[in-house]
Amino acid sequence: MKVALGGFGAVGRAVAEALDRGIDGLELVAVSASDRARAEARMSGGFRKVYPVKPLEELQDGADVVVECCPGHLLETIARPALEAGRIVVVVSAGALLANPHLEEIAARTGGRILVPSGALAGLDAVRAAAEGTVESVTISTRKPPAGLKGAPAIEAMGLDLDAVTEPVLCYAGPAEDAIAGFPANLNVAVALGLAGIGTARTMLEVWADPTVERNTHTIRLVSDSATMTMTIEGIPSDDNPRTGRITPLSVIALLKRLAAPMVIGT
Repeated sequence: MKVALGGFGAVGRAVAEALDRGIDGLELVAVSASDRARAEARMSGGFRKVYPVKPLEELQDGADVVVECCPGHLLETIARPALEAGRIVVVVSAGALLANPHLEEIAARTGGRILVPSGALAGLDAVRAAAEGTVESVTISTRKPPAGLKGAPAIEAMGLDLDAVTEPVLCYAGPAEDAIAGFPANLNVAVALGLAGIGTARTMLEVWADPTVERNTHTIRLVSDSATMTMTIEGIPSDDNPRTGRITPLSVIALLKRLAAPMVIGT
């Protein structure tokens, strides 16, 4: 399967490096980047080959799978032409799907597919299974080092000086779907959880700026007629972008491998 990457930041570059090293059944054919010259320089400095750097809206040409790993506001630019062409689109910015419900309609019409990797969360397969029965409640509590929330519109609206935070501060409590506008770069995990389970309107979320944690920490609690679950993951922040966990690109790589694998484990 031929893979094109929309984005060459902390996530895109890590996925590109893995594909460049070689993954059975997968081939990197193109990338997209806001700074084409910089992307080409990075590839020439450590990759086995320099891959074409294309505009976002042309990534589907010659590709079977298009991976979105860039700011969420660009999702429509990447996904619409790829889905119109019947391609598989891997969406890292899950939160942006709430603002683009038409993408699922396009996929249904053309035979394209939208796949959302687990990213920084654990247990989405179990949540999906439980949702086939009756789920009473799903909550997620997200705690991040204050630096990981810098730039979030909700933090700016609060007037919270993250550099001065000395104890945990609750920055949001409510439905996941109402939080994504205030934390667009932070809460793809909550939206993915909602989409896997009982919806983002019923999935309850807390967001904490917590100087006592060194890692992005997500705790999921689910109560259903089939199981009661509590799952916690402490993600190590990326060196390039503290708002992104190191496990996020690994999750994308695992999903891509799943597409080409002769045997698949998990729901």
